[in-house]
Parts: sequence; structure tokens; C-alpha cells
Amino acid sequence: MIVTRFAPSPTGRLHLGHAYSAALGHQRARESGGKFLLRIEDLDGTRCRPEFVDETLDDLHWLGLTWDEPLLVQSQRASAYEAALQRVADQGLVYPCFCTRSDIAAALEAPHGAAAHYPGTCRGMPDDPERRASLPHSWRLDAQKALALVGLPSWTEADGRHLHSTREDLDDAILARKDAPAAYHLACVVDDAAGGVTLVSRAADLRSSTPIQRLLQTLLGLPEPVYLHHSLVVHADGRRLAKRDRAPTLAAMREAGIDGRTTAADLLAGKLPLGFAFAQA
Repeated sequence: MIVTRFAPSPTGRLHLGHAYSAALGHQRARESGGKFLLRIEDLDGTRCRPEFVDETLDDLHWLGLTWDEPLLVQSQRASAYEAALQRVADQGLVYPCFCTRSDIAAALEAPHGAAAHYPGTCRGMPDDPERRASLPHSWRLDAQKALALVGLPSWTEADGRHLHSTREDLDDAILARKDAPAAYHLACVVDDAAGGVTLVSRAADLRSSTPIQRLLQTLLGLPEPVYLHHSLVVHADGRRLAKRDRAPTLAAMREAGIDGRTTAADLLAGKLPLGFAFAQA
């Protein structure tokens, strides 16, 4: 039995790429007699909007997709994330980071910061509770210490390939921020485990997230799912579909009278509307 999930962020309207990802996960679950779960990843309080949650539900109903458990909403799960963060902290694997985005950008522009990784500015600094109490900060994973403890992570793709990460694949990822109980990677693995997800079906551009998420799963003693990193739907000229670029939305297709169930079936059959293509996974 396969358990999959669709986990959109309510920061805009869904497009064909979202439809393909949801339909593919739904198909894999239904073919196995398993479950298809829906999760709303709304931890970014500055960009997420409740109206986009409602539109997401309308879009999925239009596509003919149904889910099997109550809707999971990340903004309602702070205690679960805090407990997971504490488990990693208890292993001595997190540190407070006071760097702003501009601080990190400036460090990466320097010669010693040529690699696109967090430069480790706050790593190794003695803990200062008074500073933490007075200044905004995030909590980062000390990847070097984590790897020394459990080794480089690996994972299995749905096609049977067993892939291995390298040290360059892993950074001192942010696990929690001053304005959120968890950042993406930590919340994702905690929620996948809570839902019993056995197949993580998502677009190939998220494959780079897998090493850090597998590392966190190992540190937290969470089950290892299989990963299906599928092709992206792009514009015919290769441009990615993106909410910020005003990609054609499912809502617009609904309003135009296009049949959603036919759209989902066509996507699964590899048929895309004129002007769109699949990018190689």
C-alpha cells in the first residue's frame, strides 16, 4: 500500500505543474489501494493567504482528486516541530544564527565564500542566552557534526535507483526561524512521518532537498520513504511555470469551462495543452 501526499504552499493560485504533481501522487496511491493526503504548507506568514487554501481545494475537486485524511495544516502543528527541533538540539547538532539575508549575501560575495553554502559565520560561537533573548535569530543544523554522527545520507527513487549524497549536497540548513516554529525541511519530514507517507512524489526541482531531509529523518529516527521526482511542466520555450510569473492558473481553466477530470487524465497520459511541455526530470 502506497501513501502519498500533495503539499502546496498557499502563496498563489495553482498551475498545470501543480495539477500534474497532485494527479500523479493521487494515481500512485489509488492504484495501490493506498492513501492520498493533502497538506497545506503555510508556515510563511508573510506570503501565505487563506483564500489560496480555498482555491486549492476547489482546484483539486475540479481535477477529480480526493484525499483520505483530514486536511493537515502546518501552522497548527507548532508543538510537533518544536519537539523535533529539541530532539536534534539534544544531540548537540543545532546552533543559533543571527545572520540576516544581506549578511549571508555579503559573505558569499567574498573570495572565501565562492561556494553557494552558508559560510558558517555563527557556527562554533559560544551560546549567549542574553543575545538570543534580545536579537532575532534562526536555528541551524550543524551539518558537519550531524554527518560525523550518522554519515552521508542516501535514498531510493521509485524507479529502483539507490542514490547517494555528497558533502556538497548538504548545508547548515535552517530548521526554525524567529517567526516560524519550523522551516521547510524540518516541517516536511515531521509531517511525512506523521502521515505515514511511503512515497514522496514531487517535481524534480526538489530533488536537491532530499539529502538534507534524509539526514533529518535519520537523526530523528523517522521512517524512510521512497522518492518519485517527476518531470516539470514548463512553457514550450523551456521557461518554468511560476506563481510569481503569472503562469496560467487552474482557476482560469475552470472559469473557461475546461473539464478538470479530462485535464488530469491528459496530464497522466503525457498530453499537455498547446504551449506547454515536460522538462526532463
